[in-house]
Amino acid sequence: MKRNILVSLAILLGFLAVILVTKLKAAEEKSFQTFEYATIRWAGRENTHLIRPDGKAEFLRPLLAQVKRPDRVDERALLMNIAINAVAREGFEVAAVTDDTVLMRRAITSDK
Repeated sequence: MKRNILVSLAILLGFLAVILVTKLKAAEEKSFQTFEYATIRWAGRENTHLIRPDGKAEFLRPLLAQVKRPDRVDERALLMNIAINAVAREGFEVAAVTDDTVLMRRAITSDK
């Protein structure tokens, strides 16, 4: 009887040790942050800017100055579309939109 209790206890402790080691190993591999975010802020053709995940602001004037607006097309919608597509080429996707701001996100890879 005593032997059965000891064997059962040893099996239970072994099982708990395996679970503990597995959870600790899994916690080390994954970062708590899975996305990084960038913001495009509309402020007219001259001052629209991109705020990158590292906090640097980049004015999009050089990109937007090249675009000629077709007749009867809303300038803001056209230029924001150009800006969104430029940032999407870097792996970002639209996460949220307000009147003057587009929040973009991209997944963080494990090699960063």
